[in-house]
Amino acid sequence: MSFDIPLMALSFPRLLEGLRMTLSLLAVSLVFGLLIALATSFARNTRWLSWPAEAYVYFFRGTPLLVQLFMIYFGLPQSEFIRTSPLWPLLREPFWCMCLALSLNNGAYVAEIIRGGLLGVGKGLKEACWALGLSRFHRLRFVTAPIVLRLCLPAYGNEIVSLLKSTALASTVTLLDVTGIARTIVAETFSPYEIFIAAALIYLVLTFLVQTIVAHFEIRLNRHAQR
Repeated sequence: MSFDIPLMALSFPRLLEGLRMTLSLLAVSLVFGLLIALATSFARNTRWLSWPAEAYVYFFRGTPLLVQLFMIYFGLPQSEFIRTSPLWPLLREPFWCMCLALSLNNGAYVAEIIRGGLLGVGKGLKEACWALGLSRFHRLRFVTAPIVLRLCLPAYGNEIVSLLKSTALASTVTLLDVTGIARTIVAETFSPYEIFIAAALIYLVLTFLVQTIVAHFEIRLNRHAQR
């Protein structure tokens, strides 16, 4: 089997055209996913909202993202309520359907990461805060939040990488991200091997950048332990 390196090199400029779509999906989904995760973490600590929050996390962690995407992209337009709601101008667009699926999926996983971080705050620290007379806000600001952030950051970094790779599913709903453009080029050239390797290299570079940024923040947050 011959390997066409010139074709691979020529495909890079076109593949990079999909980088904007990939990064847009990643950025929007990270923001909304984090907001959903924080709201879910709050709901899990309330009496009446804990069960719906647990059900949400269980469903979105227990079903494939592709199934969730198809339920949103193909299922929601079937509802008359959705088509007559103010959300219809957004939900009829593949971009926002993809963002919704990624955000809901990411929110469920990040909510579980936050739960693990909160469990890592020892009971002794809470008792010390009470003994010092710290208010609930100051306890959260100066004790709980810094510890939870340090505990959650490595797992959250892995979740960002996972979300980045999940954006490749956008091509299944007609969006031309990196993978979508790769599929278009393959249909033109009938050379899937070279094209998808080129696309994989782009994702590898993006993953390396995300891991480097997260590692930098980890070092800064743990700098007191390195002295």
